[in-house]
Amino acid sequence: MVLALAGMVVAVFVNVVLRYVFHTSIVSYEEVSRLLFVWLVAVGSIVAAFEGKHLGFDMLTSRVKGGARKGLFWLSQLLVAVCMVLLLKGSWEQVVAGMSSYSTVLGYPLALAAAATLVLAAGLLVALVFDLLRGEPPTPADPAGDIE
Repeated sequence: MVLALAGMVVAVFVNVVLRYVFHTSIVSYEEVSRLLFVWLVAVGSIVAAFEGKHLGFDMLTSRVKGGARKGLFWLSQLLVAVCMVLLLKGSWEQVVAGMSSYSTVLGYPLALAAAATLVLAAGLLVALVFDLLRGEPPTPADPAGDIE
């Protein structure tokens, strides 16, 4: 993730300098930064899911206890699983379609970008299975504890 972010920063910064100082740009850098961004978001979302750092809406679940809370947890996980299976299916179809389509400038298969959502869906399904085995979502660390 660090390398992807660094690559994006360099590509965008070089293009901004070239545009404003030399009135030109490197077109391939736009495709590279876009591809890196897509993969960065996908991998970052998987990491956040495993660490329990995704945004959550717990106005209802924080007010119930016992079986009702567990039932709501399982219901929400079921809904997330359905969404991830649909995302996995659609992403696979996009990867297959992207094998015969190529990017405009660099010519890489567009399946490479579509594969990010395929990996995202699979990773989030794995995180969901871990949550189900644990019986609850991971509790995120105290955000104030991360600040030095």
